Amino acid sequence: MSSLVLERHANAVAVSVSDSSIEVQLDDGRRLIVPLDWYPRLAHATPSERNRYELWGSGYAIEWPEIDEHVSVEGLLAGQRSGECAASFDRWLKSRANGNR
Repeated sequence: MSSLVLERHANAVAVSVSDSSIEVQLDDGRRLIVPLDWYPRLAHATPSERNRYELWGSGYAIEWPEIDEHVSVEGLLAGQRSGECAASFDRWLKSRANGNR
């Protein structure tokens, strides 16, 4: 039996978010596209908030500071959706409705 061993982890170099998807350009030339609804905070963010992201370290993760969303490249490659619980997301939505952005 053999197992896959990654010799190098891919890192994000650019991100764009549309009304339906998140596209992440990787430093090895690949492009990841995942549904926006995998990340509810991004789905409910304004276009301006979606476009203000920061790459952490060498691009191992992406942060959207205004909406407190963090996504790892490793998680994207593994097909992981947001792990935020419904109660936390509901509190966040209520906070936004009260004008706390």
